[in-house]
Amino acid sequence: MLSSAAWLDGLPGTVGELERRWSLTIGEPFSGATCAWVAPVTLADGRWAVLKLGFPHMEAEQEIEGLRFWNGDPTVQLLAADDQLNAMLIERCEPGTLLRTRPEEEQDVVIAGLLHRLWRLPSPPHPFRPLSEMTAHWSEGRDGRVFEELLRTTSTEVLLATDLHAGNVLRAEREPWLAIDPKPFIGDPAYDATQHLFNCPETLRADPLGRIHRFADLLRVDRERVRLWMFARAAMWPGEDWMWLARALAP
Repeated sequence: MLSSAAWLDGLPGTVGELERRWSLTIGEPFSGATCAWVAPVTLADGRWAVLKLGFPHMEAEQEIEGLRFWNGDPTVQLLAADDQLNAMLIERCEPGTLLRTRPEEEQDVVIAGLLHRLWRLPSPPHPFRPLSEMTAHWSEGRDGRVFEELLRTTSTEVLLATDLHAGNVLRAEREPWLAIDPKPFIGDPAYDATQHLFNCPETLRADPLGRIHRFADLLRVDRERVRLWMFARAAMWPGEDWMWLARALAP
């Protein structure tokens, strides 16, 4: 994997190369992107799109493959890609309003609906890594026994988004809402409840088990497995930010 410094050093040249190759007119980069360089572009035929160059990042290595697999259902459509550069030309969502601007109850319903559509199992052979690779990466140097037990007892596996929350869902014209920034891994559907829940800290803190149970029921996944995935992730988080949740959910 390319180092962060090398990626940053080469970014202007990479953008220029893609601008020429794909005949793009590039606008001002979007603010707020933390793991990618992202900008609106106009194609040679006048259509709008988005250029995204992914930052070197273990969890997001297979975003391009994921977008190819889901093929716009219900993600943004991949228009072109350069796998070596981790560069994507993708559908632009209009008006592009974030789902996080909507009430949390509505967020729950939208995200549950998107996850039900995303959860499909690719036919072998496929390029996707097992969820165990991500949990091993997280637990390196720490006690990962809860992760190991959850992985061992998984009875159903699908292609997960792993990072679907209300900041990664945009209002669009082709569909009411589309998912962006998937980080695909094969694993337990109950795991995919966690990222949205971690992005709802106030209601999670107010009633951890109730919040988990409500969303698990919407997803039609096992409440206990969602609780254990939330506990495992909270306990593994560096520092004390989520230790209160690990204590509240401890087996």
